[in-house]
Amino acid sequence: MTGRAFIATFRAIIGDSTALMLLVGSAVLYSFLYPSAYSGEVPSRIPIAVMDRDHSGTSRSLAGKLAALQQAEVVARLVSPEDALRWIEDRRASAVVVIPEGFEQRILRGEQGTLALYGNGAYLLRGSTALAGIGAALGDLGREAATDQAMALGAPALPALGMIQRPLFNTREGYGSAIFPGVAFIIIHQTLLMGMAMLAATMRERQGPLAFAPRALLGIALAFFVIGCANVAYYTGFVFWFQDMPRAAGSVGALVVASVLFVAATVAGALALASFFKVRERPIQLWIITSVPIYFLAALSWPAEAMPGWLALLARLLPTTPGIHLMVGVNQMGASLADQKAELFNLAALIFLYGAIAIARYRISRSDHEASGSSGHLGTIS
Repeated sequence: MTGRAFIATFRAIIGDSTALMLLVGSAVLYSFLYPSAYSGEVPSRIPIAVMDRDHSGTSRSLAGKLAALQQAEVVARLVSPEDALRWIEDRRASAVVVIPEGFEQRILRGEQGTLALYGNGAYLLRGSTALAGIGAALGDLGREAATDQAMALGAPALPALGMIQRPLFNTREGYGSAIFPGVAFIIIHQTLLMGMAMLAATMRERQGPLAFAPRALLGIALAFFVIGCANVAYYTGFVFWFQDMPRAAGSVGALVVASVLFVAATVAGALALASFFKVRERPIQLWIITSVPIYFLAALSWPAEAMPGWLALLARLLPTTPGIHLMVGVNQMGASLADQKAELFNLAALIFLYGAIAIARYRISRSDHEASGSSGHLGTIS
């Protein structure tokens, strides 16, 4: 019975073009369209303007360093504060550097030079990136000035501490590399959930109430489990490589165990949820209104520690919350299963919880069994 239900489920998916598009087509389509928006990873060549009121060798050196930045591009050299304000208001420049009079003289006297930086806060990422680049140029100029001052005062001692920065996981320090690996598993979860719910709603519209024997229900679950595992393998084995995302940091065995638990919890939850749908269009409507809340509850853009306690606990009822932490931790950050044991237990508990709900919702009563003859299940997928 399990084998027949397994094969019949695949036949039903292939025969339903919308469900097939949700389960397979959407996953493939999203794998190319979604990361394309972040292909640049980090902003570069952001327009900035310079207003040099010192006209000294030091100010010209600083302007040259700004022009050499990868993050920014000097597009104008302004002469008045009014011009600087208009350039920012018109969004022709994301930042303006004002070098005041006496800038070089203060440095030569051993004092601190002062500058004025103005940024456009309408686009936070662009403005912060431009100011960070300007800060790097100022730091370089400051080191040169400190060296000149030290040479004038005598040989300086070596610094007691030195700082070396190396990003461990998101080596390109890009927004896409930080967000897309987690979003990929939300895509897998949502397409699997909605495809299964749509198929169940379609069957209920045609056949009435659905009831399956446990072995038949297992066959249906295994069919969707295979599709979910194929999507996980596609993303972790090809998409992350093709999009040049952080990947393959953990062991293959840990990734397999993590994938099995994540997909199994998703399938169990989808089976339980699908039992409540009676109209084919309802899963799509649910998809539209739940994708964004699921994203935020997964703590991708806001840490769970900063959420209200009850909300963080509620998020643990979604397979995506522990699933994303587990999958990203293993695949992108090289965590072991021991490091992620809390997520493993969370997913295992969800499998039992939603599996029990699904069995209870689809159970066959004595009258159902007599009406179906010797087949042992109703609502057969055909």
